[in-house]
Amino acid sequence: MRTFLYPKKPSGLLYTQRKWVSYLLLLFLFSAPFIQFRDEQLVLLNVLGRKFVFFGLIFTPQDFYLFAFAMLIFLMLIVCFTVIFGRLWCGWACPQTIFMEMIFRRIEYWIEGDANKQKKLDAQPWNKEKVIKKTIKHFLFLVVSFTIANVFLAYLIGSDELYKIISEPFLDHVSGFFSLCFFTLVFYGVFSYVREVVCTVICPYGRLQGVLLDNQSLVVAYDETRGEPRGHLQKDNAKKLGDCIDCGLCVQVCPTGIDIRNGTKLECTNCTACIDACDEVMVKINKPKRLIGFYNLDFIKDRTPFKLSIKAYAYTVVLAIMLGVFGVLIYLRQDVETTILRASGTLYQNRPDGTVSNLYNADLLNKTNKDIYFELKSENEEDKIEFIQKNVVLPKEKSTRLTFFLIRKKKNIKDENYARQKKKKEKEDRKRYSFKLRKKELKER
Repeated sequence: MRTFLYPKKPSGLLYTQRKWVSYLLLLFLFSAPFIQFRDEQLVLLNVLGRKFVFFGLIFTPQDFYLFAFAMLIFLMLIVCFTVIFGRLWCGWACPQTIFMEMIFRRIEYWIEGDANKQKKLDAQPWNKEKVIKKTIKHFLFLVVSFTIANVFLAYLIGSDELYKIISEPFLDHVSGFFSLCFFTLVFYGVFSYVREVVCTVICPYGRLQGVLLDNQSLVVAYDETRGEPRGHLQKDNAKKLGDCIDCGLCVQVCPTGIDIRNGTKLECTNCTACIDACDEVMVKINKPKRLIGFYNLDFIKDRTPFKLSIKAYAYTVVLAIMLGVFGVLIYLRQDVETTILRASGTLYQNRPDGTVSNLYNADLLNKTNKDIYFELKSENEEDKIEFIQKNVVLPKEKSTRLTFFLIRKKKNIKDENYARQKKKKEKEDRKRYSFKLRKKELKER
């Protein structure tokens, strides 16, 4: 039986800052597929169409190595970030947390009230008030999930294709419509039922942090040296207590339901809600803030100041090298990829005018979103090109094939390949000549 959590509505300086960070990320997330830059949408991840676009750069299947390398850089960036700042990505930048805490949870607070009111509403029998509030809440959840599903599809298939699915007749886009419905139900299920289980059980990153963190990593932690022994606030207490008054607010606001005072846990997403709640209490009892704050374990145990560990430096150097290599690869990347190969099964030909020709196939791939007019020339001005199949326009995002003879004067041929081919051809000619002689001798006999 699933036990649902009822986190108390957070407030405070860090929560306000987290809201503004979330708003900026949401603005980018919802606008990126619909912003045109260099005649392409800003970000496109069209897996089925094998086309990826990032800020004007178009990546085709031939550029898959660049895409794979970019994903490795992204993973290394998260690893490096985790080693230094712990699981701050999860609490401040992860789409799951932003959607859950800044949209769905706030809709819940707006309709059903804070944690105690939500518990009371779920415990009471189904009456008019409960039916109305639950209906409105889940209707809004479906509307938001439908919106997210549209944006998600815009990233996968393109905003133009999404507009066709929405505007054109249903029978013309049956698969697109069912995809939209499927993703809507998936997002609705995740944010209305699964919720924090995504962070605590499903997401592998939470388990990975246990390997990456060390005693120098900054994490949301309880300063037990200052807070223990904890106890309720009393005017005349003979026993010396720590600053923690055991109010439990840090547990009540936690979206994953953990007690940060029991040490760093896998379930902690570093959302900083417990920091704001504890600071509020410390102000009221005239104690210094940050009983719970961003600390490294060495500081809590030995009051050792924060410094980057050797592991953090190593990951940073690796990340810098990867970024440098990726920048060079992007700089060297060509808009048109050309492959020229000699036609298989053919040899050179000696022409009556004393020249030598070879048959070639050229495959040209246009990686841009514009038609390109081109002309094929040899580096040697004395060479001639005789086309069998010729195009002068390379269509956008498509490939074309050219078939042509490269004609060169014998005096300009210095390639050893030519000598080998010539020797091979002479040998074959001798064999054919000797075969004809033997055949002629047989006839005469």
